[in-house]
Amino acid sequence: MANLKTVHVADPMAWLDSLARPESLQALAAFALCLFLAWLMVWGLRRLLRGHELKILLGHQLVDGVLFPILLLGLTFVARTLLTEDHPLAVFDILLPVCTSLAVIRLGVKVLQVAFSGAVFVRALERTISWLAWACVVLWVTGILPLVLGELEQIHWKLGGTLVSVRTLIEGALTAGAVLIVVLWISAAIEARLLKSATGSDLSLRKVISNTVRAMLMFVGLLMALSSVGIDLTALSVLGGAVGVGIGFGLQKLAANYVSGFVILAERSVRIGDTVKVDGFEGRITDIKARYTVIRSPNGRESIVPNELMITQRVENMTLSDAKLAQTVIVLVAYDSPVDQVIGLLLQACSSQERVLADPAPSVALSAFGADGLEFTVSYWFEDPASGLLNLKSDIHLAILKALKAHQIEIPYPQRVVHLQPPP
Repeated sequence: MANLKTVHVADPMAWLDSLARPESLQALAAFALCLFLAWLMVWGLRRLLRGHELKILLGHQLVDGVLFPILLLGLTFVARTLLTEDHPLAVFDILLPVCTSLAVIRLGVKVLQVAFSGAVFVRALERTISWLAWACVVLWVTGILPLVLGELEQIHWKLGGTLVSVRTLIEGALTAGAVLIVVLWISAAIEARLLKSATGSDLSLRKVISNTVRAMLMFVGLLMALSSVGIDLTALSVLGGAVGVGIGFGLQKLAANYVSGFVILAERSVRIGDTVKVDGFEGRITDIKARYTVIRSPNGRESIVPNELMITQRVENMTLSDAKLAQTVIVLVAYDSPVDQVIGLLLQACSSQERVLADPAPSVALSAFGADGLEFTVSYWFEDPASGLLNLKSDIHLAILKALKAHQIEIPYPQRVVHLQPPP
């Protein structure tokens, strides 16, 4: 039997006659069986993974995910292998491109929906992928696509030592797009899986793993795309050397920030959620990027700190080993005040605050004999710095002031004695 392209272009009636043969009807029955088996497999997997469904693979319905068209394509390929051992069947030259196009469309649509959730351009990209895929199927079935590719192959030019044609450029662009979709698919699945239940210190480490995997996949995809175009990858050694020199001289600070970012995420010296003080700015770390770290202060201001500063300068991490912080309050009372009663009132004022920890318990010490009165230092611990530091100290100040006034304990004013010398 002639191939599909020759039969269709030369004699359409002969091609239609080949589809009406018993072998073709047998192939259609096998394809129907493949449809049923693919549907049954997806249904069984959905039942097995109830409550833990993979939306990209399985979708919201039985046949709107990626798994169904991939299983259908694989089963159809197996059926063609089993049924065309003696002679080829033209019907499979239609079924396989259709299944391939369906798999490409579903994969592209699902990956774009996950990778760019809510973006306005996703709908346009979905339609573009669908139209291109079905157009390629129609051109392939009618035999026009091989002819067009052959003509595009004749349009070529020499780029350095490589012969580049329009066909290789188109194939390279399609390969790059396919690789990008696969990379987004894999990286989105990995990131969702890694960050789903990560908290605290694990969140930073899993995030750097996700970013590293995505960067490596993108690099491998770029090499595959360049290789598909026909560009010799050994020629990239010169470009790599130039880029290395540029990084060494012109992009030294930028490279240092990126390297510092990976070091911070890997060693977890600072983590998302820690309360830190860097270069006089104090706040809570809300995000750690590859180049910079975002610190948010209690008043809502955010500071973007280059990661190099987090490595080369002193950083005060108030929650590195644990979330407990200590504060001190200094109180001055008159010399004739009852010391034991003052200590009790100060401890009671601290213990009355819900944020103050009972273990370790607040403590009061007579720290100095001041010029105007007795100086007491009150120390206490708390473990939620994200709720604010100054507000807790203010509440304790108010409680101490109220307690001292209620018991008529004097907070002395500064007293100075001025001696006036009589004029000579």
